Amino acid sequence: MNRRTLLAAAAIAALAAPAAQAEGWQPSRPMTMVIGFAPGGSTDIQGRVLARVLEEHFGQPVNVVNQPGGGGAVALTRFLNAEPDGHTFMFGVQLGLTFSPIVTEVEYEIDDFRYAGTLVGGQFGVVAAGDAPYQSFQELIAYGQENPMTYAQQLPMDEAIMRAIAEQEGIDLAIVPTGGGGGVAPLLLGGEVDFAFSGGVHSQYTPTGEMNVLAFLTRERSPFYPDVPTLVELGYPYAMDDFRSFFLPPGTPDEIVAAFEDAARFAVENPQFVEVTVDNTLHPIVFMDAAETEATIREIRAANEALMAD
Repeated sequence: MNRRTLLAAAAIAALAAPAAQAEGWQPSRPMTMVIGFAPGGSTDIQGRVLARVLEEHFGQPVNVVNQPGGGGAVALTRFLNAEPDGHTFMFGVQLGLTFSPIVTEVEYEIDDFRYAGTLVGGQFGVVAAGDAPYQSFQELIAYGQENPMTYAQQLPMDEAIMRAIAEQEGIDLAIVPTGGGGGVAPLLLGGEVDFAFSGGVHSQYTPTGEMNVLAFLTRERSPFYPDVPTLVELGYPYAMDDFRSFFLPPGTPDEIVAAFEDAARFAVENPQFVEVTVDNTLHPIVFMDAAETEATIREIRAANEALMAD
């Protein structure tokens, strides 16, 4: 699969040329960007800067609406009824399509939406406070085998994985639900939970030593934390690969899909979006066109179904 991954140096180097004006379909009124997570997490932080970039590209205001719940499943369910005129769109993780339907009942399927380009790669991790008595995942497991533990989840998917590992390792684990990265940080830093899932909020706290990444849930290590292993490397057959993409309502015309694909190309070469994504939230810039995005969603969904069947 052809993917063009742009990290900081490459992306910034591409910014010498002035931005091209959007062509083809154009919005005729203010737009709404739906984000399926609460304010304060990495998706929200990226999305709010992306909204300003899209205002420059499309020439219309872009309002951000947060609809948290179910790892994006709540927003996707509501999105089924959006008008397919391009004025309402989603920016968010693919997990609501690639994993949520496997572990919980949802009202939609992959074929129910249009996909219009990918902008960001995932950095899902398991994190602990910087002063926790365990500073690796192996130490966490050993501690948990002697002490009851609490875990702050964000998604049905990370909860399912942590429950499976806890059962395998004989850990008494209590789950604390949150609405996103903005909810995880105060719980973890306030000592109310022992460890937590992070979709990227750790990038704000690892430089200060307030958080420590114990393991990544992605299939490959993070380029920003090259010494931190993945769960797969540690012997646990679980992975949550994900990308952040544009989703459009069912029935959206091809010309509007093409316009958002062009908007994705514009955004991944915009210095503001590159800076917040790479330097602030420590996520890689990843561009995929509309066709690649849909193919990737189907590929990861099939892999997850096979994994959970085992």
